[in-house]
Amino acid sequence: MKHQLTPNDIKKMEEEIEHRKLVMRPELIEAVKEARAQGDLSENFEYYAAKREKNRNEGRIRYLDRMIRTAEIVSVESHEDEAGMDNTLELFFEEEGETETYRLVTTVREDPMKGLISVESPIGKAVFGHKEGDRVYVEIAKDQGFHVQIKKIIKTVDEGTDRLRSF
Repeated sequence: MKHQLTPNDIKKMEEEIEHRKLVMRPELIEAVKEARAQGDLSENFEYYAAKREKNRNEGRIRYLDRMIRTAEIVSVESHEDEAGMDNTLELFFEEEGETETYRLVTTVREDPMKGLISVESPIGKAVFGHKEGDRVYVEIAKDQGFHVQIKKIIKTVDEGTDRLRSF
């Protein structure tokens, strides 16, 4: 499956790769050397912990690189009056009688607890491309769902504060 990424997602991934290669990699290699110098490796917890951290860093670099190479680049452009990528939405949930605020993002940045929902999520799919005032049905399973009304669409300026999700 190709992940959908915005140009900004790609930029953040490239920055993380660079940080991991230029800052973290030398530190982790040095930590492995120091732990190895302590002698007997058979009972050297620090050596195995340092090696595990180094390998985790290398795995994350490979993962991000593969994501970039295989990504489908999506635009953040949308019409002024419709819900699109990186837009913040105020949604009224009819059953609860409550209004909540969400930002539509790509799957690598989603974090529902922080109000970041993927355009691939049930709510994201339902509201994407709709206009303020539209009442849309969010299907969560066959013959199950709920209605939300789009109260407000705010064209978000990306401050670069949301982080990429770690896998």
